[in-house]
Amino acid sequence: MDDILSGLNQPQIKAVTAPSGPVLVLAGPGSGKTRVLTRRLAYIINNLGVAPFHILSMTFTNKAAKEMQTRVEAMLGNAMSGIWLGTFHSICARILRREAAYLPVGQNFVIYDGNDQETLVKNALESMGISPKQFYPGGILSSISKVKNEMLTPDTMPVLDYRDEIVQRVYGIYQAKLTASNALDFDDLLLCTAQMFAKHQDVRDRYARRFEHILVDEFQDTNQAQYALLRALAGHHNNLFVVGDEDQSIYRWRGADYRNVLRFESDYPQCTKILLEQNYRSSQTVLDAARAVIDNNDHRTPKALFSDRGAGEKIKLYEAEDDQLEAAFVVDTISQALASRRAQGGDFAVMYRTNAQSRLLEEAFLRSNLAYRLVGAQRFYGRREVKDVISYLRLVQNPNDEISLARVINVPPRGVGDKTLLTLQQRANALNQQVGQVLLDLVKGDKSEHWSLFPRRSAVALADFASRLAGWQADKDRMSLADLFDRILEQVGYKEYIDDQSEEGEDRWGNVEELRRLAVECEEMTAFLERVALVSDQDTLPEDASVPTLLTLHAAKGLEFPEVFILGLDQGLLPHSRSKDDPEEMAEERRLFYVGLTRAQRKLYLVRARRRGYHGRYEETVESPFLSEIPENLYSEKRKRSRGYRYEALDDDGSASWGYRERSSSSYRSTYSSGTARATSPAPKPRSAPVVQARYACNQRVRHPMYGEGWVMESRVEDGDETVDVSFDSVGFKRLVASLANLEIIEKKK
Repeated sequence: MDDILSGLNQPQIKAVTAPSGPVLVLAGPGSGKTRVLTRRLAYIINNLGVAPFHILSMTFTNKAAKEMQTRVEAMLGNAMSGIWLGTFHSICARILRREAAYLPVGQNFVIYDGNDQETLVKNALESMGISPKQFYPGGILSSISKVKNEMLTPDTMPVLDYRDEIVQRVYGIYQAKLTASNALDFDDLLLCTAQMFAKHQDVRDRYARRFEHILVDEFQDTNQAQYALLRALAGHHNNLFVVGDEDQSIYRWRGADYRNVLRFESDYPQCTKILLEQNYRSSQTVLDAARAVIDNNDHRTPKALFSDRGAGEKIKLYEAEDDQLEAAFVVDTISQALASRRAQGGDFAVMYRTNAQSRLLEEAFLRSNLAYRLVGAQRFYGRREVKDVISYLRLVQNPNDEISLARVINVPPRGVGDKTLLTLQQRANALNQQVGQVLLDLVKGDKSEHWSLFPRRSAVALADFASRLAGWQADKDRMSLADLFDRILEQVGYKEYIDDQSEEGEDRWGNVEELRRLAVECEEMTAFLERVALVSDQDTLPEDASVPTLLTLHAAKGLEFPEVFILGLDQGLLPHSRSKDDPEEMAEERRLFYVGLTRAQRKLYLVRARRRGYHGRYEETVESPFLSEIPENLYSEKRKRSRGYRYEALDDDGSASWGYRERSSSSYRSTYSSGTARATSPAPKPRSAPVVQARYACNQRVRHPMYGEGWVMESRVEDGDETVDVSFDSVGFKRLVASLANLEIIEKKK
């Protein structure tokens, strides 16, 4: 008991030792919710004597599930063996495979990812004679996902306008195509489980009796289907322990409903409610700013966040002249911190509202030769070569997987074009058979009843592919997944196809080899395919990164960094433009900003730009209203516009390097030509111009914190500052602003 409760504060102890029954733990950011969950698990097993087999614990990412398991194992060892611990989707997939008799698909169903789902929607639109350009497949899919999360079917979804009619029709066709391919999508994993429990009381009661205790992480991110699942699973023992924070609910766009916290209190009026308010991550200044912002939201439980880490540094607010300078400020600030050894690269996170904002940042990092990692760009499992191999394996697992078949039937090219594939699909539809059935029948050659439908060359190509597929299916049951992986790629000549001996080709093949390593770990195909289907962006985040991290605010959830930059604090970006007339959307944007603020441990930078580029031109911006919600005394200086202007330096290869410098004058003029921004400023008036003396001279030997040593080629005073041209031994020619460059004079050339 002492080991389980050691190091916990009083509210945490109260949560860990809470009596049986419904328990609601509202955990502020950085308050140790994972510690509470894992200690609660250990307490239930060790002190209440509940067998792990009777415990269910659900999270939202594989990474969180693995961390919980590691922590509990450290306390209890093998005593936790048998516990059901995983994500909502993985737990539901496990249940559905066990109860496949109640489903419209077989036990070996595959799970379609986002790209597969979008392809199905596109096919459905085309079958209706509607161009995907008229109704964007991604938007239709999003609408289908929304109604599924609300536990609605094509027959029960509301239809208010013409677009809803299209969504309803596509939804019906889409679902039929999923079933025909023996597939489920992510939302089906939840919806089918909830529907099964609702229709079959015996199945529901079996699981409800089994799970004596149910624990849930990130409860504020649950949707209606997940809430219904939890209610059903907890229906017998009523021991539902949920941990969350409605202030950190930021996934409304994918169905998360923070009101489930309110529903919990309403459905379980006698629940034990505990607040975790002590923060172990951030300084008090950061917490005070975050609390001042989030207190503007309604329908929440106020939390008095506090920290023992002291007040810490005040918040740095920087207003750049434009978005180029916004990025330059971030990179320059990080560069100076690294040069002075004040911090390490991994200490920094740069956060923004939309992925599109990363472009200028990446360019600024590249120009400064500063390494970084980008989170949420093209995921490993979204890469072409990775999806190809996964599709081959999915097809072996389930030959009726139409999406996977369409992807790889001509990869590498084997003479099977779109027309041949269409004929194959039409034949299957006409006979009311699966495409896989028709394909595998072609193994018979000209004795197949389908042979004459195709030109001989196409028929031979299809038969050859079908023969290989049949062989792989036979191999599946008698060889390891890794060996089957190798056999498939060898027989189709995939390495020769993907690796053209170029650097890119080698990288692509390296990704395939990395996927094989995962296959070795999983050993069993169903587990492998499920793992790659349910992986999330944060699951692929490296643990030992030592460079600055660039990521969206949504991707920042659950992470923490010593120093945080939040960019784009302009009306229309944060909060997003679509929240303008929707109070619920505005509240969500405020929660998103709150999450970003509370990622910072010791230092916080809030950055915006007075002008941003849109479609080749610049537009003035208005600062985010969230900035004025933070008390003035928490900023490092009074809120005011920090003006700056760009300067350009040509590298020795002729490319342009950009930087920035402070400017107190309100005078600024920019000209734009051929899509390239160049800044100029009017000559300052003599009476207000600062007097700057040139410090550096031609042929001086100087040292730069980042570039090392070099020779001064030229120095001149312009626009109230000294500009120095230096030829560095390491990087060649650079043009620098003396007030920012921190150049040290070593000697004069003789």
